[in-house]
Amino acid sequence: METGIQMTRTGIVNGRFQVLHLKHMEYILAAKMRCDKLYIGITNPDGAHTRDTVHDENRGTKAGNPLTYFERCEMIRGAMEEFNVPAKEYDFIPFPISMPEYIAQYTPKEAVYYVGMFDAWDEEKYKILRSLDLDVNILWRKTEEEKGITGSKVRELIATDQEWKQFVPKSVYHYLTENELDKRVKRLELMRIEEKKAIEQMNIAEAVERLEMMESQDMD
Repeated sequence: METGIQMTRTGIVNGRFQVLHLKHMEYILAAKMRCDKLYIGITNPDGAHTRDTVHDENRGTKAGNPLTYFERCEMIRGAMEEFNVPAKEYDFIPFPISMPEYIAQYTPKEAVYYVGMFDAWDEEKYKILRSLDLDVNILWRKTEEEKGITGSKVRELIATDQEWKQFVPKSVYHYLTENELDKRVKRLELMRIEEKKAIEQMNIAEAVERLEMMESQDMD
């Protein structure tokens, strides 16, 4: 254990974990080193507690949420076992960050909320937690370039049949492939990519049409 780390009884982390990758584990383990019991908050636990944000356009989409709450708990549980974290030292809770008025319904009253700061969405989450008068501890502040692998990138790699095994815990790779969840991730992500292409083509067509109309008016 690192020296100089202030321990607390109860800590909380939060994330979508769609899909759990090694940077997620770095975050979870950094928080676990600072508390006796860690609650792993699962954001977007279901469709009713999912909202879009200007800082993450895919956050509320089906492609951005391919795994259920239960599947994410099972996936993370396997990773925690892989990293030798005793089962009694952590637990899972829904964490409706998009509907913060419900957070207190799921979280212990006395806890430290651990966050990592990389981008505008992290800043937004930090402000949400502070607005609830919660004890928030910033583990680190880094640039987006230092963020490394992301869940959206892992989903993209899966969808385009590229190597992704090296970016996730071994247990996560086995859990997804053995339960054929990678196929669901791929199907939903490909649908998102095709929809995005269709919208872009539509926007181009509309722009061309407007340009032609303007040129026609100029000629008149």
